[in-house]
Amino acid sequence: MTMSFASLLRILTLIRKELLVILKDPRSRASLVVPPILQCLIFGYAATYDLNTVPYALVDQDRTTTSRNLVAKLEGSGIFERVATLTQTGQAVRLLDTKRAVLIIVVDRDFERQLEAGSPGTVQVIADGRNSNTSGIAQGYANTIVGDFTADWLAQKGSSGNAVQVTTRAWYNPQLETRWSMVPSLIGTITMLMTMMLTAMSVAREREEGTFDQLLVAPFTPTEIMIGKAVPSMIVGITQASTILLVSLFWFRIPFAGSFLTLYLGLSLFLAAAIGFGLFLSSIAANMQQAMILCFVFLMPFMLLSGLMSPTDNMPEILQYATMINPLKYAISITRGVYLEGAGIEALFPDMLALLAIAAATMPVAAWMFRHRLN
Repeated sequence: MTMSFASLLRILTLIRKELLVILKDPRSRASLVVPPILQCLIFGYAATYDLNTVPYALVDQDRTTTSRNLVAKLEGSGIFERVATLTQTGQAVRLLDTKRAVLIIVVDRDFERQLEAGSPGTVQVIADGRNSNTSGIAQGYANTIVGDFTADWLAQKGSSGNAVQVTTRAWYNPQLETRWSMVPSLIGTITMLMTMMLTAMSVAREREEGTFDQLLVAPFTPTEIMIGKAVPSMIVGITQASTILLVSLFWFRIPFAGSFLTLYLGLSLFLAAAIGFGLFLSSIAANMQQAMILCFVFLMPFMLLSGLMSPTDNMPEILQYATMINPLKYAISITRGVYLEGAGIEALFPDMLALLAIAAATMPVAAWMFRHRLN
């Protein structure tokens, strides 16, 4: 018991020393809070698939009251902004080439007559495929508006045409706002970025500043040094995650549906896995520059294979296997599940178990590498 208490005191001393190194510089203190807030705001506003303005060119070959009503419905949505009115489809090429228009909407010359005959009116939507995401979303908006207009027109005429009324509803994100999906995911993404870099650079900083030799002659075991390096990073990570959570709650006003206890349990397991990777990198880096480069080598694939921007199920099978060792993938699943769905521990248990397995694998490897470097 005496030895355990002495070991605890040494660990607490090392934790205090690490926290003082991190917090003694005002610029260092600001860098722990300001960048996560700025990154959260930038991603929340900039990284969105929602379109507020779609510039389009109109080719109305029908020129009837019905076609004009359709155009009025498009522009009345507040999304579509007409930049040109053309007489032929060929004139639209220059608009697409110069990116003045995202869509070219062509109303067939028999549009009204087709509707009166009980068949769907023909409206062609030409999109700029160079930006597939934007064009696809804009096409979806246009198709929805045209479909609604056709259904309303047939209902007013009492016609039994081929228009099909589709009722849609989205769970967990009623307005399908990208921000609702993006911002909760940043709780894990930004926290991992800062935590891994902080952990990986901790030992490298000791080597560059010449204080690593003091650790060698001090009565610290490699395990005690690892714990003393890991706990401050865990504290910083929890603080940054809480900051991003507050921004999403009170700035973006995204409703929180789950349990804070479940969320922080998942984040603790995630930070343990991320710190395990950070300590591993720290044990093999000779200086801070190497540690920073190694962090970016790992962080970029982690972000691309996390499901943040695109579903992992759409990736090639070999990459889907690679995502199984990515702690960020499970962190995003947990934060989205708790924040938007209100999921409990039983639903998130597989993700938490995976994080626990990653931490259990990376921590011993990092300890062995660290002990090997000390020897």
